[in-house]
Amino acid sequence: MNPDQLNLLSSVSTPTLHPEGLTAVVAVTRPDFDADSYVGQLWEIRLADSRRRRITRGFRDTAPQYSPDGTMIAFLRALPGGKPQLQVMASAGGEPIALTDQPLGVGSFAFSPDSRRVVFEARVPEEGRYGTVDGVSGGLEDPRLVTINKYRMNGLGYTADKRLQLFLVEVPDLDYEPFVEPVGRAKAALDQAKSDAGRAAGPGNAVAHPAGPGTDSSDPAGSNIGGTGSGGPNTAVPASRQLTSADADHSMPRFTADGGRVLFTAALADDADTTLVTDVYSIALDGTDRQKLSNLGESRLSCGAAGESLDGAWLYYLGTDVSSSGLDFVARNTALYVAPTVDPADVRRLTDPEGSDLSATESGVVPHSDSSVLVLNQTRGTVELLEVFPDGRHELLADGPLVVTGVASAAGTAVASYTDAVTMGDVGLVHHQALVTLTDFSAPLRDSVPVFAPLEESFPAPDGTAVHGWVVLPEGEGPHPVLLTIHGGPFAQYGWGYFDEAQVYARAGYAVLLCNPRGSAGYGQAHGRAVKEAMGTVDLQDVQAFLDGALEKYSSMDKERLGIQGGSYGGYLTAWAIAHDHRFTAAIVERGYLDPPSFVGSSDIGWFFSEEYTGSDSERVAAQNPFAHLAAVQTPTLVIHSEEDLRCPIEQAQRYYTALKKQGVPTELLIFPGETHELSRSGSPWHRRQRFEHILRWWAAWLPSRVNKPSPHSDAASEGAAPERR
Repeated sequence: MNPDQLNLLSSVSTPTLHPEGLTAVVAVTRPDFDADSYVGQLWEIRLADSRRRRITRGFRDTAPQYSPDGTMIAFLRALPGGKPQLQVMASAGGEPIALTDQPLGVGSFAFSPDSRRVVFEARVPEEGRYGTVDGVSGGLEDPRLVTINKYRMNGLGYTADKRLQLFLVEVPDLDYEPFVEPVGRAKAALDQAKSDAGRAAGPGNAVAHPAGPGTDSSDPAGSNIGGTGSGGPNTAVPASRQLTSADADHSMPRFTADGGRVLFTAALADDADTTLVTDVYSIALDGTDRQKLSNLGESRLSCGAAGESLDGAWLYYLGTDVSSSGLDFVARNTALYVAPTVDPADVRRLTDPEGSDLSATESGVVPHSDSSVLVLNQTRGTVELLEVFPDGRHELLADGPLVVTGVASAAGTAVASYTDAVTMGDVGLVHHQALVTLTDFSAPLRDSVPVFAPLEESFPAPDGTAVHGWVVLPEGEGPHPVLLTIHGGPFAQYGWGYFDEAQVYARAGYAVLLCNPRGSAGYGQAHGRAVKEAMGTVDLQDVQAFLDGALEKYSSMDKERLGIQGGSYGGYLTAWAIAHDHRFTAAIVERGYLDPPSFVGSSDIGWFFSEEYTGSDSERVAAQNPFAHLAAVQTPTLVIHSEEDLRCPIEQAQRYYTALKKQGVPTELLIFPGETHELSRSGSPWHRRQRFEHILRWWAAWLPSRVNKPSPHSDAASEGAAPERR
């Protein structure tokens, strides 16, 4: 794949399945250079014959959900430059109707069991911020007084002044007559009526209006708290009732099986600002009677998505044990917990976190049979699909060289979205512990460019530990220059899913090495925790061992022309490697975690992350700190960063680049405006393309291949970069 072919990468959402189990709907989204944004629509898929059709034509339509009665599909629609808003349409087809106009958009949502209501999450801006006052732009807002740890997040910016709250909206009759905005004489008459009503109220007696954002939502009478519109058929959107108002983010709302309450997760404990503990709660449909359903004993869990079984007898939720401190998150795998709905304190852990690491899909924990649920399990570069029962039994429903990304269930049928080595995203029917492919949304990609198959490998580290990973070879016999590429995290994994980075570099003529050293996810907690307070030790040994093993096995690799690159933690280990191993011709350090001490005060997660990984003893931190060993770096290095990266703030890159520059190391600093830590995954399409072009330019200058050659006017070429070997 070439950088200008990013627009061929079509991703598939978590599917939704009609209650009869005969049709599924997914959102298919791709980067678009013309819009410099991500565009996509909803597609319906017939399970019987795999026929598919596009059923919406919005700019970006995502997150589809069938109503429980099968008559409607709700989804999120974003206009160019706009925020996603909740829409609903008849499942048989027709124009969608807007249910929300939230100023900062809508996130997760769910139908009630009777299909009459939808609960959703939305950020509520404080008065005076984020455009709530005309003429007051972000740069002119009042100052922020910060007194807490958790006040901002990468990709969101400040969070304490726009908390995520829950809302309830009634689904209108889809056949009602559309709202028409009054104009001319009708508008004048309406304005006059409002003016007359205001005068009649008298001074100091303003006409009653729906309460604004942030108002206490405990009113049981049903006032339109935080609502949008006044409700009924004569407004653009129906009224929404705000259910929560606490100073915390409330997320992943779901109805209980009987529809009488709403489940959600939040950090509402007294020590919420100093721990990672979150809980499952439920509230009544008027926002009252909040009940805590998790951590009712001595456990300290960071709880995720929750949901009840179809029969309403069991409450399931995901949880990660963060120990008594509430902060020990390093390589802690996520497990599934269950409790009787009549007694949430009688909770049991159903999966062993040492051997499995579970996650939910966009739709949360998915009910399957009367009492079981479906979850995903990350292991050895794959993500497999499991069915888990309340007695602890579990069945493997789909595995193999693929990554399951979402699942839906209805009428005993399950469908899943997935990616593998040759597809960015498709949908398969779960059948006999495998997926029967129903779609081919990646056909345009494969028809346009060759796909380079990853070769699974395992090479021993010096202490005998097996280092698992993949080799991606370019076309031709070689010798090929080699790129050792290191993932972020570190508690993450390379896997079998389609990886645009490896495909771009292989197309450009490079042999690409991808491995999961100790510290990575998918191999058990002990494997992941091996780097706790020991970063740059066994993890460096592992990536070096994988490189050595691959060079010995594959004669087509050029042992003398090696490059190394990585982002985030991968940027850390790249910077660490070139301070200790001088065999690399050049390097790329991207969005790097480069100086743990300054990270503590500048990163959105710096208040806990760095010290949990490196410890707090100054000598031990220095022994793991790339900045403390920077004087040893000789390798030409391209430093890449984004201006709005709050996870690894740009000061890490700026100081690293400046230090290299001062000691005479050939270096460049590439800065992307308006982008966050997620540039390589979800940055603007043009920025993602330009990022690849600059990376290939750097490698062409310092590590040219038969395909990727330097420009005659390349600055790096004039500085003595390594020539291509033939």
